[in-house]
Amino acid sequence: MDTNPEVQFLQQAHAGDAAALDRLWKENRRWLAVVLLAHMPREGELDDLLQEVALKVVAGIQSLEDPAKLRPWLRHVALNTARSAGRKAGLRRRILSRLQSHHEGVADSAAERSFAALEAGLAAQRALSAARELPLKYREPLLLRALEGMSQKSIAQSLELPETTVETRLVRARQLLRKQLSAPRPAASAALARQGE
Repeated sequence: MDTNPEVQFLQQAHAGDAAALDRLWKENRRWLAVVLLAHMPREGELDDLLQEVALKVVAGIQSLEDPAKLRPWLRHVALNTARSAGRKAGLRRRILSRLQSHHEGVADSAAERSFAALEAGLAAQRALSAARELPLKYREPLLLRALEGMSQKSIAQSLELPETTVETRLVRARQLLRKQLSAPRPAASAALARQGE
């Protein structure tokens, strides 16, 4: 019998054990939140997306046969959820843009406030904003390492990449982040840049 707790939880979840499924979710929830944070649209609500991922995991866990593929499968579910949210956000932005052309002053201020509240709650707001502007291949491993404290090995397993590739991307991500943070960015130009996204 495999001694890996996640394998045991997965086997028990397949057998219908709700407590094992709950434990499996709790073991992976935090790093999945970081994956969502790396990929979700700026106006996304992290808690809402996490709930959506949880529902998809409950509905689809029986389809996962190979316990070794658990983390990549979970990441795939989170990515699809974030991408779907991005498509919805894009559609909402297009609709709002059309409404604004007809009704001056209409804005999606609720979405902007919700994202601002999320960012304000994080201790390193400027660093997080700068990290979210990094190219995706650097952003995700950096956020998994910085916010979740995942090891390079765990990140490599989750992203299905060689550990050396993850190490190289983390080094490059830190270099890019230092460069971004050392360049002064006036508040007005940052706000304009956000509106243009």
